[in-house]
Amino acid sequence: MATRRELLKSIGAGAAFLPTVAAGAASRQAVCSHAPAGPSAQLIPDTVVMNQFGERQRLYNDLVKGKIVTINFFYTSCDELCPILMGNLVKLHTMLGPRVGKDIFMYSLTLDADHDTPRVLRAYAERMGVGTGWQLLTSDAATMEKLRKQLKFTDPDPVLDKLKSAHTGLLRYGNERLNRWAGCPGITRPEEILRRMSFLEPPRHPQGSPILPNPTAKRS
Repeated sequence: MATRRELLKSIGAGAAFLPTVAAGAASRQAVCSHAPAGPSAQLIPDTVVMNQFGERQRLYNDLVKGKIVTINFFYTSCDELCPILMGNLVKLHTMLGPRVGKDIFMYSLTLDADHDTPRVLRAYAERMGVGTGWQLLTSDAATMEKLRKQLKFTDPDPVLDKLKSAHTGLLRYGNERLNRWAGCPGITRPEEILRRMSFLEPPRHPQGSPILPNPTAKRS
């Protein structure tokens, strides 16, 4: 079992979203003839995944292209890091408000595809309070492991990288249309995550107010 220090170390080491994926990912990508690939097409594999409702979709073209997104890995039987990470994301979902499911989308990919079937993911989503615009994704185990590596959710320590319980807990967020990507530990306070995400969009007006909701603003 990984220590908290090891987890924090691995999170910090994987915080930057490297602009490359495994060779050949772009050539395997299915791009619609009427919809040219966006600027992040070579960062996000166009792998077929299935959500908690059993719906099959392509990761890049259907889920990420042209959108603001958050991406993380988790698994439903995790009892240490994942409950904190997913709980933070539930709070972040609330802070983002009605934009989630319209132009901001949240994706959580399982590390335990053999166990986390769509039925298991749906029960977990209901238990955790996963809301609209947030999909829990799975495929076969080999595909999910390949995605984990292509999306750079890896630990620089090869021993820790093999331990599912020592996964980084990293949260990536990006604006695919602008090709802006970054990441932070998923255990970061939701208010801080939202503040960091504000760089994904240009200011609303010359005064510089971000389009993303201000977590410190008073709510009516």
